[in-house]
Amino acid sequence: MNLQQRTHWIFDMDGTLTVAMHDFEDIRRRLDLPVNQPIIEAIAELPPDQAMTKRQQLYEIELDLARQANPQPSAFELLAWLKQQGRQVAVLTRNSRQLALETLQTCHLLHFFDERFILGRESAPPKPSPAGVEQILRQWQISADKAVMVGDYLFDLQAGRQAGTATVYFDVDDSDLWTAEADLRVRSLGELLKFVKHVRNKFL
Repeated sequence: MNLQQRTHWIFDMDGTLTVAMHDFEDIRRRLDLPVNQPIIEAIAELPPDQAMTKRQQLYEIELDLARQANPQPSAFELLAWLKQQGRQVAVLTRNSRQLALETLQTCHLLHFFDERFILGRESAPPKPSPAGVEQILRQWQISADKAVMVGDYLFDLQAGRQAGTATVYFDVDDSDLWTAEADLRVRSLGELLKFVKHVRNKFL
């Protein structure tokens, strides 16, 4: 099956639809969290009162970043083409849902999405859990073989793969870190657009 036949597209947000801005090591330092541990999971391990404080601090950091967000080059063109072709699109992010809405609005991408299909970390167990992908598939009432998960990080690819979707690794830095977890690797959203428009490949 090729990309042109995939009718439902799930996108990571930060670093995929938007230009990466999060310095996660700096955020860990500011929140006094362990180095090299995912932030959401590190906060979840704290006592409830400390966790609540850290989540509020994290929200304030992320809100500042959301208000400075910029769209990834060709994000508008890719989403516009998918919508013109009758494709359905969704966002699944480890960010909060409210901040996802803020970020997409800042980047002038929000209008491409039905807000029911924008899921944040409160909506389902965060990636790499496949729960968010599976929730979106249920909302769409489709099987996983009709869907694609697109993301720039290992957790995105693991979530899509565990849910049974196709996976596209958006490798903007050409680092080739997680190619083995993906069905396709692209270095720009423009390259992905060319694939879905023109290339009939042996995708899956």
